[in-house]
Formats: sequence, structure tokens, C-alpha cells
Amino acid sequence: MRTARSWRAPLRLTAMLSGLCTALPVFAAPTLSAGLIADLRGLEEQLSESPSAVEDKASSQAQRLAGGNASDRWASALYLQLAAGAEAAQGKHGEAADHLAEARSVSSVDSVQRSRWLRQEAELRLQAGQAEQGRALLGEWLVDHGEDAATLWQMAQLEADVENWEAAADWVAKARETDAVPTTEQLAFSAAVMQRSGRLDEALAALQQRLDQSADDPDAWRRAAGLAQQLGDPVRAASIWEAGWRQGLLEGPDDLTRRIRLQLAAGTPARAAEMLNAALADGILPEDEEHLRLLAESWHLARDREQALGAWQRLAEMTNQASDWMHLGQLATAWGKESVARDALALAEEQGAEQVGEWRALLEDEGVPDEVLKALDDMQRAGQQVQM
Repeated sequence: MRTARSWRAPLRLTAMLSGLCTALPVFAAPTLSAGLIADLRGLEEQLSESPSAVEDKASSQAQRLAGGNASDRWASALYLQLAAGAEAAQGKHGEAADHLAEARSVSSVDSVQRSRWLRQEAELRLQAGQAEQGRALLGEWLVDHGEDAATLWQMAQLEADVENWEAAADWVAKARETDAVPTTEQLAFSAAVMQRSGRLDEALAALQQRLDQSADDPDAWRRAAGLAQQLGDPVRAASIWEAGWRQGLLEGPDDLTRRIRLQLAAGTPARAAEMLNAALADGILPEDEEHLRLLAESWHLARDREQALGAWQRLAEMTNQASDWMHLGQLATAWGKESVARDALALAEEQGAEQVGEWRALLEDEGVPDEVLKALDDMQRAGQQVQM
């Protein structure tokens, strides 16, 4: 996001010169002679056609008048401004900035004009590639103009350009306090800066506002859901993803799989299992190990034992891994499905699983201890075997 103001050359003197022949000049500046006013106006009129000549004449006049009285010093400052405008018109931004800095230092210049030249010098420094000086001058100007939202955004961008994320985030916060209606680009920039600086809650707030303004960017939905997850709010993450999905902005196998996983993380495993089951049945998602394992875990956490055993059976038949047959045998034993348990434990033993004997022994006992049942549930997501 770029908010920097462009330098407009030439610097105009007309507003300041009007009335200077009277006792009430603009900015309460010292009175100038009619000859000086005419000369200044004449040079200004030549700016567009002969900027180099104006630069030379204005610089010479500024130097000649610098040591005079208050009126001369004020005229010297105006000639320095003209020289700066001429140099800016020629692309000499560094030299133009130097002349404005000199103009600001003239004692006859009032605070209003000095502040204006400060702002213009900052822009010239930036265009001259003097970023550090430009940032410093803008920061100085903002001390008295903290309500200028455009410059606050600009300062945030300048700090972000040098990856000074904490400072950038501070300026973003000030800009958002001042700017009642930031653009979608500014909100996206805000979210990125806040995330980089570790202020995830503010990053999510900016992204949410950006989505409220314009919801047509799928990546913004993905980032918002991801931030909610990082903040430890899986329910909000799932809600954000659902909203993007319903608007048709999130789609395809990868987005559907994440939608299902977010439902699982949000504590709605039955909904996750139903979504996944339908997607597998319709061929939207492949019936591979990843999705079958996710299905089995979802049904287990939903406490649907029949569906969970069926899903684990399908998974074990696909992978033929000892760990999957063992887990199926453990669940079937714990849930009183003796036939399924014996078959699964036998196949687990064929594949080299350990502790099969201990689980077979449980089939002959009165039941599985409560602590083992709890361990099975707690370790479900990781697909780990329960150690006896």
C-alpha cells in the first residue's frame, strides 16, 4: 500500500504574495517592497519554461538578502522556496529539500509556513531516497498534525518498508483511530503489519473489517480463519470459514478438507464426519488414508461407535498397518464388539503389533478399565495406541 503524496512543482507563491504590499500580509509575514514582489512573481511565471534559470536567479537572490532585515530575510526564504520548486521540477529532489530546510531556518518565517515547508521537505527527502531523514521529518510534522490520517498511513508504510514492524504497528493503530473509513487496501495492510508485529487480535479485527467492506478475496477469508486459530478460538475460525464457504469464495478439495478439520477443532465432530462422509460418497474427496483416518477420528469423537468402528475398519483394510488394526481391536474390545475385536487383534498380531495378548485377556475379563477407556478417547486424534 502506497500513501505517499507526490511532489508537485513548482511551489506556488501567489497566495503568500497577495496582500504583501499592505500591512496585513498572509501569515503575518514582514512587508515586502513592490520590486521584490514583482521579481518573485516574475520568476514564478518562468518556472514551467525555464526552471534552471529560475533556480540560479532565486538562489542568488536568497543569498544576497539573507543577511538583511526581517523583510529581506522573509524575501530570502521565499526565494529559497522558488529555488526548491525549480529544482524539484528538474528532478533535483535532494537539492530542493536542502533549500526548503534552509528556508525553514530563517527567523522571519512564522510557524505555519515553517510547518508547511517541513512537510514538503519530508516528501522531497523521500523522493531523493533519503528515507531515514524523510521519516524523521514526517514524524516531527505529525507532532502537531496527528489528525492527518493520510500521513499516519504513510508513516506506517515507511516503517513497514524497512521491516520495523513494531513502529509500523504503532502508526497503523494511530491511523485507524483517526481514519473512520479506511480503504480495503489499508485494512489489508493493517492486518499484515499487526500480524508481523505479533498483535494478532488487532490483525484479525482489521481483516474482519476488511471482509465486512469487501468479501470477495478468498485469501482474506483464509487468513482470518488462520488468525482466529492462532488466537486459540477454533469456534470463531470455523465460523469465518463457513461464511466464506457459503459465499462461494472458498471451494475445492483443499478448502473442503480444511472446513472439515475446523469443524472438528471447533468441537462439532459429528458435523465434520457428516461433511466428510458425504464428500467421500460423492467423490469430491478421495477415499485415501488421510481422509479415512480423519473420518474415523471424527466419528470417534462424535461418540458414534458404529460409524467409528466402520471407518477404522475401512482404514485398516486400506493401510494394513499393525497400528490401525490394533487401534480397531482396542476400540472394539472397549466397546464390547468381541467378534470385531478378535479379528482386528489377530490381524494386528500378524503385522507385528505388541500387547495383543493383554487386549485378548481383557476380552475374557469383565470389561475394560475406565482409565483405559479414557485414554483411548484422549489419544484418538493422534491415532496412538494405548499402552497397558
